[in-house]
Amino acid sequence: MIFAISNPRRPKPARGVAVVLAGAALLGAAWGAAHAEEKGKTSLELYGFAMLDTGYQSGQNHPDWFDVVRPTKLPAFEGEYGEDGEWFASVRQTRLGVKSNTDTALGNLYTIFEFELFGTGVDAGQTTFRLRHAYGELGRWGAGQTWSPFMDIDVFPNSVEYWGPNGMVFFRNVQLRFMPIKGDTRLTIALERPGASADQGDFSDRIQLQGITTNFPYPDLSAEYRQATGFGYVEIAGIVRYMEWHDQVDDGDDLSGDAMGWGVNLTSNIKLGKSTLRLGAVYGEGIQNYMNDAPADVGPRITGDPTHSLEGEALPMLGITAFIDTNWNERMSTTIGYSRLDIDTTDGQSASAFEVGQYALANVMFHPVKNVMFGPEIQWGKRENARDGFSSDDLRVQFSAKYNFGQTFNFGGK
Repeated sequence: MIFAISNPRRPKPARGVAVVLAGAALLGAAWGAAHAEEKGKTSLELYGFAMLDTGYQSGQNHPDWFDVVRPTKLPAFEGEYGEDGEWFASVRQTRLGVKSNTDTALGNLYTIFEFELFGTGVDAGQTTFRLRHAYGELGRWGAGQTWSPFMDIDVFPNSVEYWGPNGMVFFRNVQLRFMPIKGDTRLTIALERPGASADQGDFSDRIQLQGITTNFPYPDLSAEYRQATGFGYVEIAGIVRYMEWHDQVDDGDDLSGDAMGWGVNLTSNIKLGKSTLRLGAVYGEGIQNYMNDAPADVGPRITGDPTHSLEGEALPMLGITAFIDTNWNERMSTTIGYSRLDIDTTDGQSASAFEVGQYALANVMFHPVKNVMFGPEIQWGKRENARDGFSSDDLRVQFSAKYNFGQTFNFGGK
């Protein structure tokens, strides 16, 4: 019953992205100039930023994730990643993108094509181009890769640590979406690319598990509704997904099975003078794939039946996030907050399996001129194992400097 596939939040990096972006920009400009007379105008925005993150971590974590705080990547046992204490430096947050807006007879045509330098997957730990958004929208329909409707990007705080709160939903996915209500109050429904992962736990060395294949016959179904208010907004989102796996080994112990995943995500932004309170709470089963920092969606449960010795269980989980951002003036801002993820592990998972993760940070950011930001941030993460009593944490001090750039080109119009 145990399976594993790649997480679609971490696609393989693209090559030759600079050439692709330059070509896209030129083609977009040419197309806009040629067709703007059909109706209205076209605007093309080239944007991005260069960013440095550097600092010191008091503990240790997986070396592929040296410049971020991820509780799932902290040690699962004493000394797993060597000695404590290390200086780090990175430019992997650096980003480049192109957006366009074009007036058409059917309404505004919006597109976004965006990359960053944060390598993941086979390029984890490397400075490698990685696709963030490849998405288009016309009227009430959208298609491509962008934020899942199950997540709320507005809960993400004004932090400089890249990965962010572990207890929030955070997922860019390939999708087809319908938006019957658009604006400050909105309703979005989407069919998303399915995918999941499983923990083989104490049975990872069983040869029978090598014959397990996975199948996702239906897309994930997600939806969000946001109600704008005088103090900000309140949003509720949900998701339903189906996962199945098949045992190809005929040995009298059938490990085939299936599971339903589901989740509810409640979020809000509350305006408090110069501050914004960003809140989120998510609960569900088998939705770890959509979380910002979580392990497997499915875990093994021991049945005691020799003809079906293991069954897969969609793991229940609860995530919470609470941050407050304050813009004191045009030159200074602060952020402080906390996030947590709790997972109900199974008896078939190892004693050292990840069960609880905590995350917190505080910063002071300075904005001396437009498009420039720098400042220090203190970060903390903690991991707790399922049943062996082991826990590990990491305290970091990071300094970041960010330099934005952008240029908008307009074509056509009256």
